[in-house]
Amino acid sequence: MLRLAAFAVTSALAAAAAGPLPPLPLGRLLASPDRLTIDISKAGSLNGRYRLDCRPVGGDHPKAEEACSRLDALAKQGKDPFAAAPKAAMCTFQSGGPATAHVTGTWHGEKVDSWFRRENGCDIARWDNLEPVLPSAGA
Repeated sequence: MLRLAAFAVTSALAAAAAGPLPPLPLGRLLASPDRLTIDISKAGSLNGRYRLDCRPVGGDHPKAEEACSRLDALAKQGKDPFAAAPKAAMCTFQSGGPATAHVTGTWHGEKVDSWFRRENGCDIARWDNLEPVLPSAGA
């Protein structure tokens, strides 16, 4: 019994000397999961609805691992992968085809509701930047 008391006192002193514990990442633990629904239309055989879960990777997206890696890379660069093209952007007049994508869900604790098209140079670049979350135009 005396040894147990000595151990408890020694452990308490060691913990106090080490300083306070770092805060737990409760914000990330309590945040909603990264879960996206991607609806593809006018893209031929790629038409359909896909679910993409990240951290941990899951869902039925055909390239889930690569898609989550791409989203993480954009986040590390401080970029919002779902932001619309700036209104004042100068975009080339070209068409990348009729494909459209609607991405909804939650990413990094933020709601996502974003449309993607391939109607001009800015839209094409925005779509291509999000591959493989969105299918490749050449697929």
